[in-house]
Amino acid sequence: MDENINNEEEFDNIVTLNDENGNEVKFEFLDLVDYDNEQYVVLLPMAEEGEEEEGEVVILKVEDTDEDSDEESYVSVDDEETLMAVFNIFKEKFKDEFDFVDESE
Repeated sequence: MDENINNEEEFDNIVTLNDENGNEVKFEFLDLVDYDNEQYVVLLPMAEEGEEEEGEVVILKVEDTDEDSDEESYVSVDDEETLMAVFNIFKEKFKDEFDFVDESE
């Protein structure tokens, strides 16, 4: 599932991506994490008006689409071990700023 950045709407840390159905989805950019010589973005889906924020982050791998362009693609990560490692780095970095809930409890 490739998801491309839409830079037309550039707010401070708001990223608009297209999902697999071509629908635009807005995310708040939380962090860029380096892991295993790759870069991953940590995004928080923005709640629609009237909806409560769920707070589950999305982690996507950053891939350059073209060396001559500044455009990047975000690709979903299927490896659970990589996702957890990136998320743990993010949690450690922001442990004082966010209240993390352990879903396994």
